[in-house]
Parts: sequence; structure tokens; C-alpha cells
Amino acid sequence: MNANFSAADAAVRRVFGYSLFPTQWRCAEALLNGRIVEMQTGEGKTLAAVPAATALAREGRGVHILTANDYLAQRDAEWMAPVYKELGLRAAWVRQASTPQQRKEAYAADVAYVSATEAGFDHLRDCRALQDDERVQRPLHSAIIDEADCVLIDEARIPLVLAGESSGLAAAAVLADSAVQHLHEGIDFERAPEGTSFNLTVAGSEKVERLLGIDNAYEEEGAPVITAVLHALHARRLLHRDVDYMVADGRVVPIDAYKGRGSRERRWPAGLHAALEAKEGLTVREPGRVLASITLQNFVQQYDHLCGMAGTAVSQAEEFARIYGLGVETIPTYKPMIREDRPDRFFRTHEAKLDAIVQEIYDVHRTGRPVLVGTASVAASEALSARLGAIDHHVLNAKNEDAEAAIIARAGQRGAVTISTNMAGRGVDILLGEGVAALGGLHVIGASRNDSRRIDHQLRGRAGRQGDPGSSQFFLAFDDELFRKNLDPGEQIGSAADCDSLQRRAEGRHLDARMFLNKYEQIVEGQRHHVLQRRESAGEIERAAIDECWARFLEELEHIKTGFPFLNLGGREPFAEYLPQVHALCQAFWDEVSQVAAEAAPMRRGATWTYLSVDMPFGTGMEQIARGLARKFRAKSLWG
Repeated sequence: MNANFSAADAAVRRVFGYSLFPTQWRCAEALLNGRIVEMQTGEGKTLAAVPAATALAREGRGVHILTANDYLAQRDAEWMAPVYKELGLRAAWVRQASTPQQRKEAYAADVAYVSATEAGFDHLRDCRALQDDERVQRPLHSAIIDEADCVLIDEARIPLVLAGESSGLAAAAVLADSAVQHLHEGIDFERAPEGTSFNLTVAGSEKVERLLGIDNAYEEEGAPVITAVLHALHARRLLHRDVDYMVADGRVVPIDAYKGRGSRERRWPAGLHAALEAKEGLTVREPGRVLASITLQNFVQQYDHLCGMAGTAVSQAEEFARIYGLGVETIPTYKPMIREDRPDRFFRTHEAKLDAIVQEIYDVHRTGRPVLVGTASVAASEALSARLGAIDHHVLNAKNEDAEAAIIARAGQRGAVTISTNMAGRGVDILLGEGVAALGGLHVIGASRNDSRRIDHQLRGRAGRQGDPGSSQFFLAFDDELFRKNLDPGEQIGSAADCDSLQRRAEGRHLDARMFLNKYEQIVEGQRHHVLQRRESAGEIERAAIDECWARFLEELEHIKTGFPFLNLGGREPFAEYLPQVHALCQAFWDEVSQVAAEAAPMRRGATWTYLSVDMPFGTGMEQIARGLARKFRAKSLWG
């Protein structure tokens, strides 16, 4: 044990009256070695990070502990601050509501607790600061990521966006929504083979032209209208209320599929979010112009020292290694795990499965054991709740997040029944009530399997905490989404091993997609770093010119990206086509910077705001389809 670890252990004893477990020491050592640590729920990850953070903070360049949300950032900072104080260190936190001065003071602390997204937004704002004293962060030195699988895998590709000014999409969204209500599938539009987008037919294109008074939808001036129509189709046919999003306080709020939580700070890409607002009859807000953007994946890779902790990480070890160069180390539980994980039960239909789940809840409830049921969506949680009848129970989903703490506090009590989305599957400690352990502990029911095995493991992990008894069981129907999306024609499923195989198949596809997109993004990320280096040595006018031209660069880049899936139609390899176009755009960027700076005209900076885009880094597919169809129509006219 090194001196920093010994000092940290002594400080923990003075503050809390106990020493760290040997497993917590192993965790701290692995963090210092730059690894991702898999450590089960209830094993004390928050405290285990303190010795590692102490050692890194002694280097004098600051440590960021990146959390999943604002609440955890403040809670953990306040909880651990007395320990750091004993060590002569200062801990602080940043929240979304923090002022610039509060942020600067927090980042100046030895250890700053902040959500990963908020740290990324501060980085974007700092990159646009015209004067050095406007920046709030120090150079990025060390980061310990809590819930690392969430930040580095689930949310890694979500763009953090700094936006400003208006882009004029609201009116087009309203018109397009009115038009698509007159279109019919199979006549005016067809679903693409992958089922995630639509194509307008010739008849549909002509109908849109008549409805919206356009001479030619596939001329350059008509392309934005066709794009808006395809967004509207996507919003009405593919995105479902209380599954993909909910409506709260007059706003469309995306629902995080992995967490089951409403993401009020997140938006779909510009036109699609406006289309959803039009669909729901809400005020359509202008989405704004993208001034700067970075994914969490690219943001965290800027730290000199990167490591993290998660309850589930081993199943994603390949991705941690390939993208981040980080190994995974599993820390055993301090006490033996005695949870009983029962075999999956299979049913022919969704209705039969729900009937069996309700019966299981009744049977376990009669024994006095608490029950937690994990469902895939808000709608699924409410549908199951409606079937429970006389059983007193609580529902936890994105619609009542404010009640989460109170619901979870009761979830382990004798006779408690809790129906939840994936909200209760991550970062939740369900404590058993008096006498519940003797009855067998918490019983966890999974109402379906997810694409990711990690999400299922997280749900199981609510039971069996720190040697407690407990049990888990998943109920599956052959028409569940996992099977519909991933089964090959004629393939049969009948065992948990078969389900694991399907999940691995889905995880592999997701990894391939992320690696493919990562190849494209790294080209632009390299350019972004080059621009920032040049910007460091620029006076104030040139910095403002760089910022303006970078926003234009991002707009042009998005136009390039949207056409690339269709290059394969002509037998050309997309990446080979992409490189020279981006290279030309980069060269034009610096010429434009010189021109704008030479004009020395005052540039209105205006107000800015931040949001997380839904994970569609190359757009929603709507723009690609519009351009692809346009090429088909032009080719058809050339062929006569």
C-alpha cells in the first residue's frame, strides 16, 4: 500500500469510523493503473475511488470524477468532502445550475465531481472563449468515470451540442406534418428494408408537390421540404409516445432506452425534433444552429489519465480495449454472492407472458417477499400496472422521476411491489427491510430481455447485495422485440443460451456500427484539435472568425455526411470518397477564416444553449433518403 493509500485509509477511519475493504483497495489500485473496474452494486465504488483520486490529486493538476448526473455529483462530493479535507485536499461539484464563477472555483479544486455531460459542455464553451480568463476548466488531466459503461459505451456517441441562432425549421415541420397525414403506406411511401426509414414513391412525391405547392420536390429548393416530410413520417410511424419519448410541460422529452429516464436536456436532430413537436400539437421551437459539438467518447479521450468503475463491464471489454485502450479488471464481491438466478421462462405470446408475470407477482407477494419488476418502457410499465388489480404497488418510470428516492426506499420492505423501467437497474441500492432476508430477500422479475446483456445484469444486480439473499427470473415471449429484431428466418429460440447468443449478435452489430462511425469521426476530431491549437495563439477578432467559420464547417460537413450511405449504390467505397471531400473542406476553412478576419466586421455572438443530441451522428437517415431519391430521379431522366 503506497503512502497516499495509507493516508486515505486513515482519513476514512477518522471520518466514518471504519477501514476500506481489501476489494476497495484493489479497485483503487486498478484505477491508478488506468483500468475499467467491474465491481458489483453495494460494494462501495464511491469510497473506493477516494484513494485513487487522492494519489492523482497530489500531482497538482486536478482530478475530475465524472458521474452519471448532477444529483450524484453533488451527493458524492458532499459525502466524500470530509475525507479529502482530512487529507488537506478540497473537493467541489458542478451542477447544470452552477454559475461561471462557481464552475471556475469548482474546477480549481483538487477533486471536482461533475456529470460527464456537464464537463463536456464546459469544454465546448471554453473552446469558444474569446479571452483566456473566460474559461472555467483547467487543462484536462485525470478523470475517474463512475458508471463507466454508461458514459463510455451507452452514451459515448451522443453528441454534446452548443447551439445558437435560429435555423428556420419550425414552419417547414408544421407544413410537412399536415401533408403526411394524407399519405398512405404502400401507395405514397414504402418502408425501407431495414424498417427504420421510408421512401416516397413517385405518386407520393407528386402528392407532396400538390399538397405543399412545390413545382419539383427534387430540385435543390425542394430538398428541405422533402426532408421535412420524411422527418414527419419518421415521427409519426417510427417514434412512439411513452416508449421513445414522452410529453411533459409542453415539451417532447426523449426517453433514454438504457436508463428508462426522461432526458430533458436531450433533443433529436433538428428537423426530427421539430416534427415530433408538430405531431403532438405542441409549440414547434426553432432548434437552433450548431456552433460546436463533441461526443462524450471524443471528450473523455482528451484526459491524460482515464479510468472508471461500473457494475457491468466485462461483456464490453473488447470495445473498451479497441476504442479507449483500456483493460477491464473484475473485483470479486467482499461477501459471497448467494442470489438465485432462475432459468428464463418462455411463452408463445406477449399476452401469455404478462399473465404469467402477474401470477408470479401474486405468488411471491403472498410470501411477504418484496418484488421488483423491470420493464422495457413507460408504456410497458403502465400496462403491467393496470393488470395488478388489488395488489398495492408503486410504478417508477420517466413520468415520476421525482418520486424515485421515496419509491426505492420502500422497494425492499416486506410485501412491497415495484414496477419500474430500466431506471431501477442502474446506480440503485435497494435495502432490505426488517425480516425480509429471512423470507428470501428481494425477487427481481425481468419482463423482457434487452439487446445488451449488461442491462439485464444490472437489473439482476438489484438483488443479492453484499451477501443478501435474493432471486431473479426473466419472462420471455417469442414476439418480444429482441427476437423480432435479431432472429434470422427459420431460427428457433428455446433456452437462455439461445438468448445470450442473440444478445451477443446484437452487441456485435452495435459495436461494428460504432467502430465504423468512429473511423469517420476521427478525421474531423483531428481537424478540431488542429483548429483549437491555432486558435490558442490567435488575438480576439481572429478567434471570433474561427468560431464563425467552424459553425459553417459543421453545417457543410453534415451535408457531406448525409449523402454517403448512397455512394454504395454506385459501387464506390464511402470512406475513400469521404476523405478528399473533408480534406477540401478543411482547406477552404482556413481561407474563409482569413477572409472573415480581414473584413474585421463586428460579429454578433448572441446567446447560446446546450443540449444532447439523440445518438444519430450521421443524421436520422431522412436526409440521406432525400438525396438518394433525388439521384435516382435524375438518373431516370438521363436514361429517358
